[in-house]
Amino acid sequence: MKPSSNKLLQVVGVIVTLALLVALFQWRAAQNLTRQNYYSSNFFVFWLSGKLILEDQSPYDASQWSNGHEVYGSITPREPTFLYPLPLAVFLTPLGLLTVGQAYFLWQWLSQSAIAIVVYFLFKRWNTMAHNRLLVPVMLFLLFFGPIYLSLQIGSLGPLTLLLIFGTLLLLDSDHKIAAGVLLACTMFKPPQGIMILLLCGLVFLLKKEWKAILGIAFGGFLLLLIGYIVDVNWISTFLQSSQAAFDRRLGVQSTVWSFSYLACGGDSVCYYALGVFGMLALLTTTGWYLWKNREQISNWQMFNVVLPVSFVATLYLWAYDQILYVLPIVWIIGTLVEKTKSYVFAIFFLIILDLFSFFALAQQAITSSDLWSLGTTLLVLIFLGLASWMKPKQNKAI
Repeated sequence: MKPSSNKLLQVVGVIVTLALLVALFQWRAAQNLTRQNYYSSNFFVFWLSGKLILEDQSPYDASQWSNGHEVYGSITPREPTFLYPLPLAVFLTPLGLLTVGQAYFLWQWLSQSAIAIVVYFLFKRWNTMAHNRLLVPVMLFLLFFGPIYLSLQIGSLGPLTLLLIFGTLLLLDSDHKIAAGVLLACTMFKPPQGIMILLLCGLVFLLKKEWKAILGIAFGGFLLLLIGYIVDVNWISTFLQSSQAAFDRRLGVQSTVWSFSYLACGGDSVCYYALGVFGMLALLTTTGWYLWKNREQISNWQMFNVVLPVSFVATLYLWAYDQILYVLPIVWIIGTLVEKTKSYVFAIFFLIILDLFSFFALAQQAITSSDLWSLGTTLLVLIFLGLASWMKPKQNKAI
């Protein structure tokens, strides 16, 4: 085939891919906008926090927080104040320039686009036609992956955190370690998630003597503290009080070692704190040892593949929608299966199993208000990571 014909086919392929993605994103965004009560979703909380900052008010002031719910949403706040770190509210202030509905619709598009960008550039690492063809079908599966499906509905921070992790990966691979550390520190926008990610990654950086990455984390943390202090000098104490109250209310209903410890101990505080600490340290120590032992064989991407699911289970509390970060290990599993088997069959089988189980877990959460079944999603990802790693490649002709 002539080079000009190849070029034309590539251009047509790009146009068709973009058209399919635009249609898919528009459909999902419109569905959520018309069918979801975004005033009672997580997104309204994020939007309102930025709106109050723009109005020179504080999302940490109980009366202003309550009044904001009444004025802009005609609803009663679920929490007495904003549950997230104050720097996040500052970061989200541009959303407050739009109405709630406009901002929610925009967030739908930005979230789906962020996921697609991450998936696209991860598949590009294989640089084969077989992997380039995967973007649209994998995005279709991912939009029905339980954590992403729910994350889009409620307008969670997950897509933003996914971009932060992906950006960190790119910066680590390009040897911009200080910048990578700064970006990684921003996962503290959601502390229960960020703390464990930083602990595990920080342990790896320490053992590998990656001092620049550690310096970047420290500098990024300092910037977040400074941003918060500029708005409210007392923000840390207020945040810690609200976080403790939220943690106490969520024990026993999430798929983390702390909730399972609470259930195993029948709610006895001494027992579940001891068991929770033991379980958390066991997970962190085992994972740290594995990453250290295999430090010469695994890439930065493979490090995150292990860190993300383990940090989810080891932390104090997270919900199923926070498993959106599993996009990194999921794409690695798919790409590796296609590379080693020279077929799409195993990758599609994995995606079907993952989607079916994750939706089952969401259904159980809707019925019982308990998210314990989401542990199965984590286990599936870890199991298939192991299978994809240990599978021997076939020598057949490339697909």
